[in-house]
Formats: sequence, C-alpha cells, structure tokens
Amino acid sequence: MNLFATVLTYPAPSANYRGESELNRTVIQKITDGRFDYPIISPEAMRNALREILAREAYRKEFKTLCNRVRLNDEDQLSVKYAEYPNPDKYTDDFLFGYLVAVGKEDRKTILKEVNRKDFAFKRDSVLRMNLAKALEPYRFNTVFTQSPQFPKENPWKVGSGDKGANSSLLHRETAHTAFQYPFALNGEDCKSKSEWVKALLRAIGELSDVAGNHARSYYEMAPASIVVRLTHRLVAGYQTYGFTPDGKFPEVIDGILHEVPELDPHGKPVMEGEEGKKKPKMKPAPDYTANEFNIGGKIVKDMSEEQARKLAERGVTLDRDPQRLLETVAGKFLGGK
Repeated sequence: MNLFATVLTYPAPSANYRGESELNRTVIQKITDGRFDYPIISPEAMRNALREILAREAYRKEFKTLCNRVRLNDEDQLSVKYAEYPNPDKYTDDFLFGYLVAVGKEDRKTILKEVNRKDFAFKRDSVLRMNLAKALEPYRFNTVFTQSPQFPKENPWKVGSGDKGANSSLLHRETAHTAFQYPFALNGEDCKSKSEWVKALLRAIGELSDVAGNHARSYYEMAPASIVVRLTHRLVAGYQTYGFTPDGKFPEVIDGILHEVPELDPHGKPVMEGEEGKKKPKMKPAPDYTANEFNIGGKIVKDMSEEQARKLAERGVTLDRDPQRLLETVAGKFLGGK
C-alpha cells in the first residue's frame, strides 16, 4: 500500500526566504505558474524541521527516535555534523530522509574498513518523498522595511573591515500573506521495517513548524489546516497533488467522489422521479475514485455542508475535523495497530 497526501496550511504573513542579494534586499523564492509568480518553500527546509522535531525528547520517549545529523548554527555557512557514519537501522533520520557520503574511491576503502558492516551503503534514497510548498496566492510585491542598528566605535567587535558596515542600514524584506500547499508520499514496502518511526514522522508532519530558509526569522506553521490523504496500491496519486484552490477546497477529489450520472431504464432512457410536473432524472453514484481510499481532515471538513459530508461518509470516505487525529487514523491504516 502507498500513501499520497496534500497538506494545506493556514494563511499567515510569511517572509521565508533562502538567500540575500545586493542592497540588503532579502528575497522570497518564487516559481512561475501561468502568468504569476508564487512564493515557494523548499522540501529541504521542511525536512530539516521534521528532523529537529523527531530529535525532541517527547519523540525519543514515545517512538524511540534517534537522529544522527545535527545542524551547527554558529558557523560561517550552512553546516551539519553526523554523530557517526550513516546507519538506517540505528538512526531515524538516516532511515527516513536518506543520505550521501560523498567521498572518493580510496576514502571508500578506508571507510569500509572503519565501519566493518556488510550492509553499509554510501548512499540511501529518502523514504519520505516531498515536493515544494507552493503558495495559494501569487506574490503581490509586498515588502517590509526594517533598520539595523549602528555600531559605535567602542563596540567590542567591528562589522567588516574598519568602519565598513558599522553604520545603520535599511533592510528590504519581501513578504507575502498566503497559505501554502505541499504533497508528500510514502511507500508501504519501504516503511514496514521501521513502522514506529514512520508513525512518528506522520505525527511530526501534523505539528510541523519552524520551517524557514537561511536567516529567516518569521514564525510560520506548516502543519495542516486541511489534508487530503489517499491510501492505495497504485504507484501514483492519481489526482492533482496541488489541488487546493484559494478558497481552501479540493474540488477534483471531492467532486470526483460525489460524481453522479442519470440512472437509465432497460431502453436506455433516464429514469424520472418526483411529483408530476416536477420530475427530474434519478441520479446514481458514478465516482471517479474509490472513495474508501480517501481520508480528509481539518478545515475542509469543517467547511462542508452536512449533506456533502453525509454523502462522502456514506460512500466510504474517512472524515475528521481534526487533521492531527486524522493522521493518527491514517497511520493505523497504513502501518497497522491503533
């Protein structure tokens, strides 16, 4: 069985960026879709946040997680440190997120002697597949200006050489107010050997936060406001994985499950029902998807009409107003257990 999901966050002001350019201008990364540019957040930023969540004490106690890699923040550039050579049987992050030991031929021979493990591999694919988080709304050229303080001459350290950089500077930061959506996928065969770690991963996605680019200081929750999950034996999701619309709905899946066609009599004519003079064709379900493969949770369920929610539940869709609780239900279906 395979798991495919799309997460929609709550909208909030965001200044998640990944680099700096000239004139103290910090930029949001964007991607063009049609005629507009949309802010994006990299899967690497989300994976790093997930790694740090899985390393927390609460996860270590409940799921026996253990992370090999740690980010070193007080360095001149982006830096990480491994406790030891990668070991997916011992370390949760090595198992879930994969790794690459980029060394030459001679170094490989040395490492193999040091490790002394027959199953050691120099690279491993990620169990968790993710794509970019894309904003629901296009970038509108909003900016926020802040000012860095001036350093006096008696300051304990200098900024740059001499007095260079010691003066106050105007900082130009691109900002957007939007929700983001992002897909992720898991393969059941890849996950079954470490099911408790995968359950921990699904819980971490349900409370994902602290996702940011290099130098970002804004707080933005990437946890699901709404989520659509499909559990299927197919190798592809089978629907638009960026299917949330700006109003927070997911019409392709919802309308596809609720799709109906006129019922026909043996002569191929529509069966009519209703009072005389108000007759209309009798409709029957003709869904585009297998309804019981879908699990839908969060605000999208809260916003449904009672009639729509009833029809979806009758056809086998699992609905839950709480997206975190829905992920726990999905974990049980996907991996077994409660």
